[in-house]
Amino acid sequence: MTATIIYKGQLRCQATHLASQTILDTDAPVDNRGKGERFSPTDLLCVSLATCIVTTIAIKAMDMNIDMANTTMEVTKYMLAEPRRVGKIEINLQFSPSLGLDKKQQTILERVGNNCPVKRSLHTDVDVNLQYSW
Repeated sequence: MTATIIYKGQLRCQATHLASQTILDTDAPVDNRGKGERFSPTDLLCVSLATCIVTTIAIKAMDMNIDMANTTMEVTKYMLAEPRRVGKIEINLQFSPSLGLDKKQQTILERVGNNCPVKRSLHTDVDVNLQYSW
């Protein structure tokens, strides 16, 4: 088992990661009767994608003796109405120019990011737009 989840009421859940005991609270978004005071489940889907991309890139970068610390990402989620679902996820990865990576290194790392496990788990109907800014 990975986690336990308790529905707390008021459209909020509390998930506990069993290995670390880290707690994550969710809230429904404002446009779906929630207060929007926490990540929504669909926010977490998008954040999961972004963090998976950068984590898999960082694993490969370690093998290449490249330090990816301080890489930043901006994530934007676009919802569709019928049926209500995530229709598009835009992620802009900002790498430090001081990395000084050549085109071959950039291509290798982008290929790894484009094939992270979360991205490969998403349905093809979800439009994923990744922008790599080197």
